[in-house]
Amino acid sequence: MSLKNNPTSKSSKIRVGLTIGDPAGIGPAITLQALKILKDKADFTVIGSRFVLAKAAKILKIVPMPVELIDLNNVQEKNFKFGSLNAQNGAACLEYLDTALELLKKNKIDCLVTCPISKKAINLAGAKFSGHTEYLARATGVKDLVMMLINDKLKFSLVTRHIRLRDVSRMLTRKKLENNILNTIKGLQSLFLIKKPRLVVCGVNPHASDNGVMGTEEQKIIIPVIKSLNKKLNRLAIGGVCGADVAISQAAKGKFDCVIAAYHDQALIALKLTAFDSGVNLTLGLPFVRTSPLHGVAFDIAGKPALANPRSLIAAIKLAIKCTLNQRKA
Repeated sequence: MSLKNNPTSKSSKIRVGLTIGDPAGIGPAITLQALKILKDKADFTVIGSRFVLAKAAKILKIVPMPVELIDLNNVQEKNFKFGSLNAQNGAACLEYLDTALELLKKNKIDCLVTCPISKKAINLAGAKFSGHTEYLARATGVKDLVMMLINDKLKFSLVTRHIRLRDVSRMLTRKKLENNILNTIKGLQSLFLIKKPRLVVCGVNPHASDNGVMGTEEQKIIIPVIKSLNKKLNRLAIGGVCGADVAISQAAKGKFDCVIAAYHDQALIALKLTAFDSGVNLTLGLPFVRTSPLHGVAFDIAGKPALANPRSLIAAIKLAIKCTLNQRKA
């Protein structure tokens, strides 16, 4: 990898910025493996640590691809160990992200793909965020970001994200649900070129509360929002509130383009059961395309990078390229 602090390209390919995530996680390993496979698909700028990438490449016994590398040199070599959770690594991965955001502002890259970070590590570093999405929301000043989770079979938009299950009902408001649905429609139109997206909304309770027998969220929040939006968006179809099992089953059969999930595990369980390796996290609402693999830092196997599966990152890179191209067509 060559080091150029101001990467430029005369190529017509999409310019992908790729952060290695927590340096002690599997991010460096899957970055190297993905680049080996996708080296000709885009112009890549990797933001991370030359030392860490070289260490991973040595263990993997592969030669790093000749792509642009911005080496922030922010990992102490003496005490570094794959699989270790600490504040230094948490701070390092946020520096990679900040650098990528600067490249986007300066039009040096077209889109961003982020390898996994440790929520615990970034909290130890003093950054009180629950993940990339929340950090990007503050950095860009965009309040209503939507986490869309995708695999080869399903698309989900999460109304609530990384919160306790007992807090879901409190956080599920009409405004939050309406913003989620509108941003999802916009994202499906601009990034996937679906002119008339078909959506279905999951209930919070079993059987979508069975007409209020097992809860009131559906009657008080979800149904009024669906009715209101269907009147405003008369050319688009938002399916009535359904039990999550029915909504997901019908979406998997092709009846809907995206499922609106009330909370995290409604989406994640279905995604990882149906096509784990192709899972991608796509952030809607940003002024640029951002994707990431649908897994964590995997500290438990980070010391054996050959065990790290790069398929989700490969899917994330391919989706970032596709969505960026589609955004230019929309």
